[in-house]
Amino acid sequence: MHPFVGVVMGSDSDWETMGKAVSILEQLGIGCEARIISAHRNPTDAAEYASGAAARGAVAIIAGAGRAAHLPGVLASYTNLPVVGVPIGGGPLAGVDALYAIVQMPAGIPVATMAIDGACNAGLFVAQMMAVNDAALRAKLEDYRRNMAAGVRAKDEKLQLR
Repeated sequence: MHPFVGVVMGSDSDWETMGKAVSILEQLGIGCEARIISAHRNPTDAAEYASGAAARGAVAIIAGAGRAAHLPGVLASYTNLPVVGVPIGGGPLAGVDALYAIVQMPAGIPVATMAIDGACNAGLFVAQMMAVNDAALRAKLEDYRRNMAAGVRAKDEKLQLR
């Protein structure tokens, strides 16, 4: 059984955002699975997914949700794995409602919360947690940051040449 990260969203419309977490995890060589599970429309599936995730090899769950945004908290209530919530933008409140719903978890059921549409950072955050005990992954994260810095320098150089 290989360790993996669960990436869960409440709707297929969330894929545009949550796919960024999958992309960064894959880029770093971290196994992941993407699922659509609704805290409201199929809550039994949400409970089963979260309660069985550790036994299947999951090391963390990244959960994205918009509007009422209950999915991250519901999943967290059924597992002791770290859960990272990603508020999905959109709707009449532009994702602020989702941000508040995810960040305001009651004491005892923590959910780490990223920025609205912050799925890339959710993937990086989980990778950083995993890298605490994995030197090879730490090196990949260091390369990621070096490449990011080099990209900024290249853009600056291009701007200076105009």
